Amino acid sequence: MPIPRIPHPNPMALPPILRAGFRPFFLGGALWALAVVLLWVCTLSGALTLPTAFEPLAWHRHEMLFGYLGAVIAGFLMTAIPNWTGRLPLAGAPLAGLAGLWLAARLALLFSSIVGPTLAAVLDVGFLFVLFAVCAREVLAAKNRNLPIVIVILLFAIANAVDHAEALGAQVAPGLGWRSGFALVLVLVTLIGGRIIPSFTRNWLMKQGRADRLPNQPGRFDKVTIAVTAGALLAWVVAPDRSSAGILLLIAGLLQAVRLARWSGLGTVRDPLVFVLHLAYAWLPAGLLLLGASLLWPQLPATSGLHSLAAGAMASMTLAVMTRATLGHTGRTLRADGWTVAIYALVTMGAGLRVFAPFLPFDYMGLIELAGLSWGGAFLLFALTYGPKLLGARPDGKP
Repeated sequence: MPIPRIPHPNPMALPPILRAGFRPFFLGGALWALAVVLLWVCTLSGALTLPTAFEPLAWHRHEMLFGYLGAVIAGFLMTAIPNWTGRLPLAGAPLAGLAGLWLAARLALLFSSIVGPTLAAVLDVGFLFVLFAVCAREVLAAKNRNLPIVIVILLFAIANAVDHAEALGAQVAPGLGWRSGFALVLVLVTLIGGRIIPSFTRNWLMKQGRADRLPNQPGRFDKVTIAVTAGALLAWVVAPDRSSAGILLLIAGLLQAVRLARWSGLGTVRDPLVFVLHLAYAWLPAGLLLLGASLLWPQLPATSGLHSLAAGAMASMTLAVMTRATLGHTGRTLRADGWTVAIYALVTMGAGLRVFAPFLPFDYMGLIELAGLSWGGAFLLFALTYGPKLLGARPDGKP
């Protein structure tokens, strides 16, 4: 029996923010990332006590992972799935309901010492399960090949539930939930990045008449690299202190570095929209190498590897995708203006300061605060410069 379509109103009768999923989730995610980093910096300085039932570091980690990244993943999928399936995008009241559920979960978690951690968990985990159901429904209806990516969202929801279970006092291996969610996002980065980066690079180089420098087509090496990376991350999730996990992470980092080098990134320096994808992906092999090294040599801080993967790879890649997708899907020219380049510079500088803070001969807390301000500044600038595009109608009059 065919799966019926979700009823869709006339898109031109809707406010622009509810015409496509990337609009509320990209804007909401950027604003939430900014709020989380500012609240975290204030908490570290002792200027604020968060009204959350979570331990402050656990709240910060959870909200950047399941809150911010959950929103960006939702925005990406709500935009990509109609292209994959040929079905109409989620819009109007259903989209408003999904975005509202995400926002309610964020507020419930922040004020969970008041409203209770159980309600916060139900709303937060519920959002990801609803997102999975919506995405699976569309992909299954179209018999599309991207079901594995949707399955990752189900696993991400389960990881979120495990993180909440630990916070509620359940007998769960410490950190299992957030490590699982963290690893799943990195798998998405390597899967989706491996599709879009060489594709966009190839298209741009072809337009420049530089067919001699085209990136290698995905092949067996890419499959091996993805498999080794997934295996290394699984080993780290299960046994985060084992030297064997460290060795696997080092091997995965080297393979990812070779994979990135095969994509001809240096040939795209003149186009920031393409080059930033390579720059963002470079944090992935760097982070895998740093994290793996910290397991073999405990005197090296694990936080550098984790922040290379989080503040570096995840944040830079999501901002790169958010800026490009917003320009393309709101009818603008795919060109990075000065403000967009500033966004990329700020997030890169913030990630670099956070990663290398333990090794620099300066005040550690001062560097952490500077990193947070720089990194948060990237999201503030995104909200200020791309917010009007996400809130407003397309200049070409299309929905």
